[in-house]
Amino acid sequence: MATPELRRKRKIAVLGSRSVGKSSLVVRFVEDAFVDSYYPTIENVFEKSVKYKGQEYNCDIVDTAGQDEYSILNSKHAIGIHGYVLVYSIASRASFEMIQTVYDKILNYTGTSTIPCVLVGQKSDLHAQRYVYLTHTSQVPESEGKALAQSLHCAWVETSARHNANVTKVFELVLAEIEKAAAPGGAEPQPSKCTVM
Repeated sequence: MATPELRRKRKIAVLGSRSVGKSSLVVRFVEDAFVDSYYPTIENVFEKSVKYKGQEYNCDIVDTAGQDEYSILNSKHAIGIHGYVLVYSIASRASFEMIQTVYDKILNYTGTSTIPCVLVGQKSDLHAQRYVYLTHTSQVPESEGKALAQSLHCAWVETSARHNANVTKVFELVLAEIEKAAAPGGAEPQPSKCTVM
């Protein structure tokens, strides 16, 4: 087991519209439990040690309050954050359309052109309903999720916190995106050998 000094610290923010399942996703990942009832989240920070590609990471996962078009994205959701999990519900087109707004707000705060993130279509356990009501305009097909992820230059996955489907994969993908952004060659950035006199 890696000593704490050898673990990398990563801070991950989970953002998206209200009631898309952000808290359910985080609690399933951290505590392996499913929260069925909905209580609006103000903000919680969860800690979990994650092993990814042989490296130990100490992850602080920030479960944020739901965003809407008019809510003010707090600057603390941009400062010191290494990666983002942007969540929509496959049963809510409005939550899907909100992703671009949230993404743009993050870019505005960070002053960058891209951010390490994963786009997550939550509530994939509602697939049966999606296919029954395929013509219903509130449903979000996989193809649209994948297309948005491609335009945002990020990873994409559909999950079900209820059935624990692809939940761990979300956080493995965000760690991969963080590492890819940190070092284009895939290697951990090396400390400078320059001496300031």
